[in-house]
Parts: sequence; C-alpha cells; structure tokens
Amino acid sequence: MAAAVVRGLGSALSKNLREIRIHVCQTSAASKGTRDFVEQHYVALKQANADFPILIRECSGVEARLWARYDLGKERSVSLDNMSLDQVAQSLHTLAQAKP
Repeated sequence: MAAAVVRGLGSALSKNLREIRIHVCQTSAASKGTRDFVEQHYVALKQANADFPILIRECSGVEARLWARYDLGKERSVSLDNMSLDQVAQSLHTLAQAKP
C-alpha cells in the first residue's frame, strides 16, 4: 500500500507544500515504521520531486514526527510513533493533500 501512495503522490508534493521534514529515532521501536518508510521510499519520492526539500532528521530518543510546511510559513505536523510503514505513507498523503 505504501508504494501505491508514494506513486500516487508522484511529483505532486510541491502543489500544496513547500517542505517536508521527518524526525526519526535511529534505534527506538516506536520509530520502526518511519525508518522503514524512509529506507524503502525516500529515493522514489526524491527522484519524483528532485527540487523539493524532503529533510530527514535523525536524533536519538526523538518522537517520530512528520512536519509539512505550506505557503506563508504555515506548518502542520503529525506524530508517527508506533505507526506502520503504510500508516506513515498515508499520513504523508493526508498532509500533502491538505490545505492549511
């Protein structure tokens, strides 16, 4: 399912968004789904959105979280703790389609 969501987004990230940031812990079990998403889908997202900033921030003990920055500096975020890879992809899709 996550692959379908990523393919569905294609190069549409920059339509509503200005930046995506993903905060993830390198070792915690709560961040496993987020780490799996980054490992399996970051390259495809970046290739489809070459000029779009997709930032991955790793920090020990941090809560897994997805931040979306829209026009005029407006930001929204969702917690990714204890989510599966598919749930992380769905969260990204939801924020990408949202209007601030």
